[in-house]
Amino acid sequence: GEGSGACLAVNIVRSALECHARMASFAEAGVSEK
Repeated sequence: GEGSGACLAVNIVRSALECHARMASFAEAGVSEK
């Protein structure tokens, strides 16, 4: 139902935000190394 769909959406958003945050930190590390 809608409840399980919302739960799944929240997990997907959290995963996406965590992945984006990691990519941003990697990018900053790469820039600082240059």
